[in-house]
Amino acid sequence: MSSVQSVIQTQNLSKNYGNFQALKSLNLDVPANSIVGFLGPNGAGKSTTIKLLLGLTKPTAGSGTIFGMDIVKENQDIRRRVGYLAQNPNFYEHMTARQIMDFTARFFFRGPDNLIRERIDETLRLVGLDDKADRPVRGFSGGERQRLGIAQAQVNYPDLLILDEPAAALDPQGRRDVLEVMDKLRKHSTIFFSTHILDDVQRVSDRVIILNHGELIAQGSVEELLSASLGLNYRMVLKGDASRTQKHLQSFAWVQDVMIGHQNGKTAMTIVVKDEELAERSLLREVLSDENLIVLEFSRNKQNLEEVFLSLVEGES
Repeated sequence: MSSVQSVIQTQNLSKNYGNFQALKSLNLDVPANSIVGFLGPNGAGKSTTIKLLLGLTKPTAGSGTIFGMDIVKENQDIRRRVGYLAQNPNFYEHMTARQIMDFTARFFFRGPDNLIRERIDETLRLVGLDDKADRPVRGFSGGERQRLGIAQAQVNYPDLLILDEPAAALDPQGRRDVLEVMDKLRKHSTIFFSTHILDDVQRVSDRVIILNHGELIAQGSVEELLSASLGLNYRMVLKGDASRTQKHLQSFAWVQDVMIGHQNGKTAMTIVVKDEELAERSLLREVLSDENLIVLEFSRNKQNLEEVFLSLVEGES
């Protein structure tokens, strides 16, 4: 992918703090107009990476570009096109949302007041706070504060939004509201966000990047990571002796593996397949050909990102 198509690229980006190597030869590629979930356990190097991208610290080795510009040499130009939301945004409690946005907007815009007011109204409307624009922030919920933080980060029409734990510590409704705002913003910006809430990543992200111990261990689309973990597989719950059916299924070239387990007098069977089309057409029919078996449940196993994440991280530990 060329730098024109990529918003963020790094080449062996590394950062040491004394003898501690916080980030090791990181190679990232973040496509334009995507939502990218940035994952890793505590101490994995996520915060260090964000600091390097924002120019808040300098790399020990390697390099990186944002919009094709060097993150060290052209940092001021990069910052004009980037919006950033810290994990716990702080506000002057006595100020209203509109006053806070006006204060922020004047760092970026010079010109007629009416145009600045239009941009503030537009941004508050985008994050769903237009009806609360003139309320003091002290009365805002956690979700409303996060959305105001996103509005601040978005006020300068950024081409890239970097969000640090945007839905952390929010209740389910607050998380849903923040995710909906992020989904709206994908039309305007590339979104790069760190989080520990893997369900949120699976719901809104196009791509996932996973770090562990300062190293990149996975990078790709959500679908790629999910399909690469255990393969395409189906699950059945059966009543009866399934040993003969297990051998029967293993004889087909499109079946990779058949695993069975027993619980409460029932048999749980997991069938890993190589060909989805053949499995859809033939799998259930082949199992039902054994008249001694009763199929109680049949479903395609859907991996979730948390299972994949834990498998990757624990495998690296």
